[in-house]
Amino acid sequence: MTGSCENCITGTVHEGQPQGKEETIHGLNTYVIGNRTNPRGIIVIYSDVFGLALPNNKLIADGYAKSGEWLVYLPDFFEGDPLGLKLADILIPADASKQSKFGKYTGLLAQVPSFLMWMTRHKVDHCDKVCFDFLEKLRRATPQNQKIGMVGFCWGGKYAFRAGLESNMIEIDGEKKPLIDAAVGLHPSNLTLPNDVETLVVPASYGWGVEDSEVKFETKKKVEDIHESAEKAGRKVPDMEHKVYKPGRHGFAVRGNPDDPLERACLEDSEKQALGWMQRWL
Repeated sequence: MTGSCENCITGTVHEGQPQGKEETIHGLNTYVIGNRTNPRGIIVIYSDVFGLALPNNKLIADGYAKSGEWLVYLPDFFEGDPLGLKLADILIPADASKQSKFGKYTGLLAQVPSFLMWMTRHKVDHCDKVCFDFLEKLRRATPQNQKIGMVGFCWGGKYAFRAGLESNMIEIDGEKKPLIDAAVGLHPSNLTLPNDVETLVVPASYGWGVEDSEVKFETKKKVEDIHESAEKAGRKVPDMEHKVYKPGRHGFAVRGNPDDPLERACLEDSEKQALGWMQRWL
C-alpha cells in the first residue's frame, strides 16, 4: 500500500491514506469528503460494523468523491462504539486461503462475549433512531432540488433500505418525503423480511455474493419474490436491480484480496454499482 498509513488494513483495492476530515455533522462525528460548494447530490454511507476505525470505509468514501460530483458523508452511526478490528481479521480476512477453519472458529469463540455485549448496545430500534435522526436533519437542511442517496455495507445495508421505507417518510412543507432518494445495499446482513424491503418508495440496488457465508445467496430470490407479490397486489414498486458477485465472499465490497483477480473485480464492480445507481437517480 502507498503512503505510511500504519493502521490501514490490508486487502483493499482502495489504496493510500484517507483524504477527508472528521467533523460533527447533524450531531454525529462524520468523515466528510467531496464537493462542498455545488455538489450534484449527497451520498451518505452506512458502513459495516467496523465503522470509521476501518480505513477501508473512509477510502471507499474517497473513491465516491473522486469525480468531484458528490458530497460524501460517512457518519459514525455506531457513536464511537464500532466492533474491534481484531474481529475483522477473523470474519473477513484479506486472504481467506490463509485462514484455517480451526483458526477462524477458535478466534470467533474468543470474541463471542464481547460481540454479544456489543449487539445489546446496537439493537434495531436504537440504530433506527440514530440513523433516521441524522437523515431527517440532513433532509431538512438540504435544498429541495438536491437529492440524497445512501449506500450501506453489511450491517449498514439493512438501514440503507429501511431509510427508504414508506413508514419512515417525513413531512416537509405539508408534503410527505422519503428520508433518501435512492438506496444501495451491498452484502446487506440481518435483513428482516418482508419488513425491511416490502414498502420501499425509493429505487434500490442490491449486491449479493454467491459465496457469502453471512448473507445467504437465497435471500436475493426472497427479496425479488416480495416485490413481485407487492406488484401483483397493486402496489407501486420503485425500480430495483440485483447484481451478483462471484466468488462474493462476505465483505466483498469492502475487504478482499486485491491479488486475486475475481476478488479485485468484486471490489471494483461494487463501487461502479453504487456510483452508477447514484448517477441514475440523483
